[in-house]
Amino acid sequence: MRQFHNTSCLYDHAGQRKYLTAAERERFLDAAAASRDQKVHTLCLVLSHTGCRVSEALALTPAHIQRESAVVSIISLKKRGKLLVREIPIPADIIETLETIHHLTDMSDDEPLWPMGRTTAWRQIKSVMTAAGITLKTAANPKGLRHGFGVRAVQVGVPLNLVQRWLGHADISTTAIYTNALGAEERELAARMW
Repeated sequence: MRQFHNTSCLYDHAGQRKYLTAAERERFLDAAAASRDQKVHTLCLVLSHTGCRVSEALALTPAHIQRESAVVSIISLKKRGKLLVREIPIPADIIETLETIHHLTDMSDDEPLWPMGRTTAWRQIKSVMTAAGITLKTAANPKGLRHGFGVRAVQVGVPLNLVQRWLGHADISTTAIYTNALGAEERELAARMW
């Protein structure tokens, strides 16, 4: 197999994509909605709509959900002792789903929404991906959701500095990798050539 040496973070050394496409993300969300465990469904919703890391999602409590403004406050866990909070807007219906399934008003402010370990969460997410028919090993994982969030945000025109803030990247060059994914505009230009 040919090795690719000049690859961005969106592809592995064999050139395999490491992010979910929009269609795969939709199938993932449909499979999550069909899950028997409603809390797995909400975990999948939050991961796919915020681009946060699994460990950051597992640290969320009711105090991190700003119901009136439909914002989730994510504490960045990769900042080595510095407190950095990212506020990420999410659809109001997801806030309602969190309220309905987790009963946020009945929980204490510091109680985790998903009382499970990182390994269990990874297994649950991988299970949903399998149910969704997402088979590309390099993309069928929580990191694939995070990368898919970044790619989708850039493709729909979210400014790069905002994507950087939402994902918690220290350097804009890290965020810029998401511009390497083929977008609808590029596909339209190619179609004109055909």
